[in-house]
Amino acid sequence: MKKEDIRILLVDDEQDILEIVGYNLSLEGYQVYTAKNGVEAVSKAKKKQPHLVILDVMMPEMDGIEACEIMRNTPGLEHTIITFLTARGEDYSQLAGFEAGADDYIQKPIKPKVLMSKVKALLRRSKEQKKEDEIMKVGDLIINREEYKVVNKGEEMVLPRKEFELLALLTSKPDKVFKREVILEKVWGNEVVVGGRTIDVHIRKLREKIGDDHFKTVKGVGYKFVL
Repeated sequence: MKKEDIRILLVDDEQDILEIVGYNLSLEGYQVYTAKNGVEAVSKAKKKQPHLVILDVMMPEMDGIEACEIMRNTPGLEHTIITFLTARGEDYSQLAGFEAGADDYIQKPIKPKVLMSKVKALLRRSKEQKKEDEIMKVGDLIINREEYKVVNKGEEMVLPRKEFELLALLTSKPDKVFKREVILEKVWGNEVVVGGRTIDVHIRKLREKIGDDHFKTVKGVGYKFVL
């Protein structure tokens, strides 16, 4: 896909960030749309169907966490890449963001070169993911990588992007123990620094949706999927 075909929605209540970041994204050739709060962001996301949303956490009317959750449950937006803007040291916001279904976060203050590198990495990682095996059948599960769909015992379910990618990784080799650092690298990427709790949160949600018996914790090492 050409840069000029990629749609990016930038959401922040600070006008200077919208102008500076928006200018740099436009300079790269992307289609850029802006919103000043979560309500406006959800509305524009539904209309524009962006490939990437850059979303501030603290905003009036509706914060970024709630907006992300709504987007993740909106048809056509389930697998849009969402990255949060967070102030330095807001670990609670980062964890809440990942729980809501975010793919990444960018720390304020924003440096244009770092931002462009992040954006390119996120778009590239999404593109590379599509090149992998499209459909896998593991036990009662059918995992369609191309459409990001999961069928469990004949019932289709839609998972947030990171839950889906974590499930796809673990089921790619049943009974193999995936170390925590490998999971972070494969699912979140080398450029993303997240805590171990983030993996635990996603595993807990998968256990609730797929079945507790399928996910085994190997203490001090990582996780594995069992049939």
